[in-house]
Amino acid sequence: MFLIRELISGAYVAAPPVVMVEGARPTITPVTVEGEGLSPERLLEAYRLMVLARATDERCLSLQRQGRIGFYAPLMGQEAAQVGASWALRPEDWVFPAYRELAVALARGVSLRAIFDQLIGNAEDRIKGRQMPNHFGFRDVNFVVASSPIGTQITQAVGAAMAAQRRKHEIVTISFFGDGATSSNDFHAGLNLAGVYQCPTIFFCQNNQWAISLPRERQTRSATLAEKANAYGIPGIRIDGNDLRRVHAAVQEARARAVSGGGPTMIEAEVYRFGPHSTSDDPKRYRSDAELSAAKQRDPIDRLKMELRAAGRWTEDEDRALWEEVRAVVARTFEAAEKAPPLDPRSVFDDVFARLTPRLEEERAEYDALVRDGVLKS
Repeated sequence: MFLIRELISGAYVAAPPVVMVEGARPTITPVTVEGEGLSPERLLEAYRLMVLARATDERCLSLQRQGRIGFYAPLMGQEAAQVGASWALRPEDWVFPAYRELAVALARGVSLRAIFDQLIGNAEDRIKGRQMPNHFGFRDVNFVVASSPIGTQITQAVGAAMAAQRRKHEIVTISFFGDGATSSNDFHAGLNLAGVYQCPTIFFCQNNQWAISLPRERQTRSATLAEKANAYGIPGIRIDGNDLRRVHAAVQEARARAVSGGGPTMIEAEVYRFGPHSTSDDPKRYRSDAELSAAKQRDPIDRLKMELRAAGRWTEDEDRALWEEVRAVVARTFEAAEKAPPLDPRSVFDDVFARLTPRLEEERAEYDALVRDGVLKS
């Protein structure tokens, strides 16, 4: 029986290692990209990773309702799009996420514990509690911190790609965003700039049919979202985002095109958001149970499971054991993160400048005095 611990700990690495030398180009372990598909073994690994993402999603929704985390934006229904896209990238590539890319982070090798630490904002949180829950970032895997404003990651990805282009670094940047972001200023500015300068950027739109409560058909008269790229001289393709193989192949092709100097690509992956936009949203107010039920007939996890079963590589007994194992480990990992000490309030004075300014020194001294006098609790 497969042990999920490599995925939970972040020890599992889906792509070749990269050695970074300060001030130099990345040194990449050679690997064949063109034509590289997903073997039966890799499909099974992808299924396990998708199950981990779904089980984590379920747990986080429950935790927010219990008041144990403050906010969460689920990705249920978008697992194949995120895992397929991530596995077509290299470690040296840069990911610019929105706020729903949990499976992307896991696929890049981020540990579940690191994600839970950020959701809680405890002393182990790498961002030191300075971002909303679900807005994590991990420098060691080139996963940029997410932000709440819609579409800002699009122009950021283009800027980073331009920098890499000028430094002759053979990497790509990829920006993940939803259908609603295609109506944002940053979408148009980002695609225009990338088209003009032929930046090595992949624009990956997860069209989950709803921009919070606004349906896809009320956002634009465009027949597809992908065709919007044509106005900027960028090829745009529309794919089934529930098809892991198709997503992987599309991103792989876009990456090869970008690093060879062919410029950016926009990919519209058709998916469906099963859950709420976030834990602040009630989707029952704007969509019917019948619509959701119909969408769940195309569940990417069920789809891949059926493919594995048809190939004789998976059984229902194995599936039940996997779900039981994953859910137990997810619960234990969160409980361990919850027991970590809270963040030291004094950290608010850190990282503002490389060295504390005289004014910050005074403010920290004032804070210490208030704690000493019992006015504040440390």
